[in-house]
Amino acid sequence: MKQQVGDTYNYPEDRGRMCPSSFYVLYPWIMVMQSGGSFTDEGDGSDFMTSGCPDYRHQVVYRISRGEMDEEPES
Repeated sequence: MKQQVGDTYNYPEDRGRMCPSSFYVLYPWIMVMQSGGSFTDEGDGSDFMTSGCPDYRHQVVYRISRGEMDEEPES
């Protein structure tokens, strides 16, 4: 995979652009974000977390964040 620093991915549109091993690790965290969950014990609604790629030879650290999606303009 030709991942570069600063690459961004949108779920679900870009899941085919990511390394399958990374997506496997990130998917549960994506579901937490998508369902409105939080990553802290306080349940403060934190909107990001970081996770590493399982491939020790090609370490990539992902920051998963929740943001507003731009709506498609109506035709």
